[in-house]
Amino acid sequence: MHPADWFILIAYLVGTVAVGVWLGRMVKSTSDLFSAGGRSPWWASGLSGFMTMFSANTFVVWGSIAFDLGMVAVVINLMYGIAALLAGYFVAGKWKALGVATPAEYIRLRFGVGALHFYTWSMLVLRVVGTAGALYALAQILVALMPLAEGNPLRDDATGNLSLSSAILIFGGIVILYTMIGGLWAVLMTDVVQFIILNLAVLFVVPLALARAGGIASFIERAPPDFFTATGGNYTWIFLAGWCAIHFFMIGADWAFAQRFICVPTRRDARKSAYLFGGLYLVSPLLWLLPPMIHRVTDPAADPEQAYILACRAVLPIGMTGLMVAAMFSATASMVSSQLNVFSGVLTHDLYRPLVGEKDSRHMVRVGRFFTILIGVILIGIALQIGNWGGVRDVIITTTELMVVALFAPSIWGMFSKSLRGSAVWIVGLSGFAVGAIVRFGLGSGGFLTGVAPLAGLAGWIQENSTLSKTFTGVIFPVLLLVLVQLFQKGIAPGIRRLEELAAAGPARESGPAPSPGSLPARIVGWSLLFCGAIHAPLLVVNERDRIALTIFVLVVVLSGMLVLLLARRISPETPSASHDI
Repeated sequence: MHPADWFILIAYLVGTVAVGVWLGRMVKSTSDLFSAGGRSPWWASGLSGFMTMFSANTFVVWGSIAFDLGMVAVVINLMYGIAALLAGYFVAGKWKALGVATPAEYIRLRFGVGALHFYTWSMLVLRVVGTAGALYALAQILVALMPLAEGNPLRDDATGNLSLSSAILIFGGIVILYTMIGGLWAVLMTDVVQFIILNLAVLFVVPLALARAGGIASFIERAPPDFFTATGGNYTWIFLAGWCAIHFFMIGADWAFAQRFICVPTRRDARKSAYLFGGLYLVSPLLWLLPPMIHRVTDPAADPEQAYILACRAVLPIGMTGLMVAAMFSATASMVSSQLNVFSGVLTHDLYRPLVGEKDSRHMVRVGRFFTILIGVILIGIALQIGNWGGVRDVIITTTELMVVALFAPSIWGMFSKSLRGSAVWIVGLSGFAVGAIVRFGLGSGGFLTGVAPLAGLAGWIQENSTLSKTFTGVIFPVLLLVLVQLFQKGIAPGIRRLEELAAAGPARESGPAPSPGSLPARIVGWSLLFCGAIHAPLLVVNERDRIALTIFVLVVVLSGMLVLLLARRISPETPSASHDI
């Protein structure tokens, strides 16, 4: 990269840490550390939820599918939007109405301590490994862009670039630092800034990439046949329906998303945050998947998994590659910081505190920060080993289809059913995992059971109807099993009583929300945009060819920051940012 790119990247990373340190002053208790004191603006929660779905895998996995199949990748990602809107309508408000501090507290009260341990350890393994994979994918992308001089201790002599292990340690360490200091406030605010950075970077890339392809008409004409159809390959309408259903359960019950619904002042705010998340996913996938689609017509022989970064590097002026690297870091940082905050909250609130009893707030905040560092170190350690375990592309889709509904369906079901008990968590979770694993790895192509004669016919059918069988085992079977369990469980479960007692003990949660942070979140966003515009202004000196485009970019960023600051002045610090609940 050019020295100007390094300047932009380093300035962005320093600014990110600075935001976390600044917001650390708002952390006075574990409620502040893990749920923003229930005071997050709905728009910050919604944008943070949107960014939590992103990671470097977005650029690698979906970018490669967009390069190969075109519009199919866009339609797959539209399913996130539909799922988020459904979760907002049916589930988001219920999370806030529960009155719990963390999603794990709901599991403990509703289903018991045993179910809490089942969820905690199964999700911790699933999410830490998945998040480590995203960090590894980010490092793989970024090291290709970062040549270093000989003698630099961070250099990989085999490639001449930043070494993979150094990239993992540096970028992982930065995320751990700001999450540990600023807690959920830092996660939310950096997610908002990262959302802006990501979309500004993509908005800059798309017109330049289209111009390189000869314009929109030329791009459409040169694209492969069926490049603009909704389905293709293994991605059929059945797959899309199953993918939407899976992500309804994920967005509705995964702890990282549920925490976004808990951290706002009211049920109405929780629903609005989900609607914002969903609405953005109905319009944005086409925008940020266009670069690899366009690159298909300009360099059809490119490696699909590198198509995104190759498309950007081919058109970006000096200094803007640093912004794109920052955007990719932003996407992965959002995912990593969300998981760090959620699971350090669970270990602190729901496992550590019951063992030691009530402690003062300062002690619990220190414990929470310790767990953040501990999980982060484990995550980095796994990321450093992933290269020895194989790739991560297929793992993302496989683990999502296999585990999400079986794990999260009982959580959502328990909000609507008064008779469902903790045993349902174990029955549906373990049975769903087992059946899904047998079908995929035992009876699927190359499975260990395909040689068993009595199962040969079934294995053949499964392999011929791969998408349908995956949808059945990943979505339909867990839900049918849950219905069956529901039929045999009568009366009112003990967990319902415990939740009712919690709600009765805290009526002020609805009638009088916690004091609003006022204009602080908006001011952070506004000043961050002005900072971004300021560090890009010097690029006008080193770029002659793209000076007009850069000038427009800087002006848009600066004017956006000024507009946000102007709107922030209208927010009274004494008045809660959300309207009364309905």
